[in-house]
Amino acid sequence: MTQPATTLEHPPAESDPLLDPLFMAKLEQLELVSRRVFVGQMKGERRSKRKGSSVEFAEHRNYASGDDLRHIDWNVYGRLDRLFLKLFLEEEDLHVHTLIDVSRSMDFGTPTKLRYAKQVAAALAFIGLVNHDRVQLDAYSTRLDQGIHGIRGRSQMWRIVRYLEALEPSGSSDFTAAARQFALRTTRKGVVVVVSDLLDKNGYQEALRYLLAKNLDIFLIHILAQEEVKPDLTGDLKLIDAEDGDIADVTMSAGLLKRYEETLNAFVGGCKAWCMARGITYIFTTNQNPFDRLILSYLRDRGLVR
Repeated sequence: MTQPATTLEHPPAESDPLLDPLFMAKLEQLELVSRRVFVGQMKGERRSKRKGSSVEFAEHRNYASGDDLRHIDWNVYGRLDRLFLKLFLEEEDLHVHTLIDVSRSMDFGTPTKLRYAKQVAAALAFIGLVNHDRVQLDAYSTRLDQGIHGIRGRSQMWRIVRYLEALEPSGSSDFTAAARQFALRTTRKGVVVVVSDLLDKNGYQEALRYLLAKNLDIFLIHILAQEEVKPDLTGDLKLIDAEDGDIADVTMSAGLLKRYEETLNAFVGGCKAWCMARGITYIFTTNQNPFDRLILSYLRDRGLVR
């Protein structure tokens, strides 16, 4: 498991603003992008920040029964006596969805994982709003909330901040149920960013399959507290599950800590491999990796922002 090398020297207080003005100025220079092909013959990554209905020829593909005859390239047919469709890149509004895990397990660490998730969500929403993307924000624990849907323009940032600041950790995580609800009510293609610690006893695979079925460009930001990655525990302990209250009596030893680390590494590695095999971008981070670095460096390297 690769861990971010940089740690926070002065962790932000939970009451601090989610985004400071200097960082927001940097975010204004960025835009969100997508690698997927969306609705239409071939609508994909925006060619520029300019919006409009202009199209740019991309390539041909073989005609298949049921295709729109208006897109047949008759010039090619005249030369080759075969039917081909013309595919185009078209500029379009990008729909940006963010799903935040607000289950009780997210209320852990300094800063808490939930605080970190809120900052990530605020930064992505700001980038989208500045570029007139359609921004959607939802939180989930046992179920998906009503969230904020389809807003655009930087003047709406106050709604994002108010929504995020009001989120409180509660309930146990049911990512599968939340993803099912999300898939049922989401009709627009676009980018979906999930921010979660993935501490869900039901797992993550079925939930992500619901998102894959919507042909969304999926980014999974897996956040753990540094104390979960490298626990500093010794002796006889009573461990209580923050979400369902399950109790386990354990004696922490060097051997047990080593097995814990091996299990965690296997879980993170398995999640990364599962996601990569299905075209999902997986990003692991801890609450000690400065979130501005996550946005400006990690997400840029992974192709979500540029």
